[in-house]
Amino acid sequence: MSTKNKGLFYGLFSGFTWALDTVLIGVILAKGIFTSTPEVIFLAPLVSTFFHDLLSSFWMMIYMTIRGELKVPFQKLRTRSGRFVVLGALLGGPIGMTGYVLAVKYLGASLSASFSAVYPAVGAFFAFLLLKDKLSVKNWIGLFISILFIFLLGYTGGDRSQSFVLGFSFILLCVFGWGMECVILAYGMKDDEITPEQALQIRQLVSAVTYGVLILPIFKAYPLVGTVLSSSLIWLIALIALSGTASYVFYYKAIYVIGPTRAMALNITYSAWAILLSFIMLGTPITFKLVFFSIMILAGSIITVANPEELKWSNFMKRRRAA
Repeated sequence: MSTKNKGLFYGLFSGFTWALDTVLIGVILAKGIFTSTPEVIFLAPLVSTFFHDLLSSFWMMIYMTIRGELKVPFQKLRTRSGRFVVLGALLGGPIGMTGYVLAVKYLGASLSASFSAVYPAVGAFFAFLLLKDKLSVKNWIGLFISILFIFLLGYTGGDRSQSFVLGFSFILLCVFGWGMECVILAYGMKDDEITPEQALQIRQLVSAVTYGVLILPIFKAYPLVGTVLSSSLIWLIALIALSGTASYVFYYKAIYVIGPTRAMALNITYSAWAILLSFIMLGTPITFKLVFFSIMILAGSIITVANPEELKWSNFMKRRRAA
């Protein structure tokens, strides 16, 4: 397999495994252990995210041990880059991931994945504001397309119930957290003090610790934590965390092999994968409107993060002939 094909595989598989993570989170949150009382229903997304990131951190520790780098991420915490990674972890984990899981709970996996696919465009916007990264006119058009179809999908996506509005608010929080996480991590890793794998280990650990020490005690969620630990459901959560960890690892591999723009464009295909997997695994109906709006969100995000030269039709045709 050529280097280019490996990069394409890494990027697509990162999107597929994150979609699988999304759908399975929805399945977990529908289990009786998480729906027994109104209080448990509220706490379920927080507890499931805590276990998700904690177990993902364990999977990463195993991965880093195999690489002979188990201690390195902890040593990097004292560096300037490490501190920025911690900040990015807080934005992506306790803020972004909590918003995402709560959105899956109140919106469902398909709509949540579609909405959250705009985060690369939001990341590009904040990079323009905070890092002075320039966007071309075409990039701004892409950002507008993504946000337009996000709100069109939100406006026509279903019942105008309180839970729908609540879920839409949570997905906006998710998009902000994930978009800012990309910007902060890019700034933190620009001096090559820390590798993407080391950053991922720090991210998952910081997120899990923040949930365990701060968020769960505030909401008095530890009784539910004990219930989940004593049930067989913990093994399914571990498998879901493995899928999420695999998604991150393949995403970083794609960035290394084919560059961040193509890797991001392939990764956000999780929106389409989630629709397909929801249909296969849960029987969720697929409508033309859902598919079309999702495609437009993806297209806008890709246009936003793409290099202007990559958006020229003549250059695309040259690359096709060369291939």
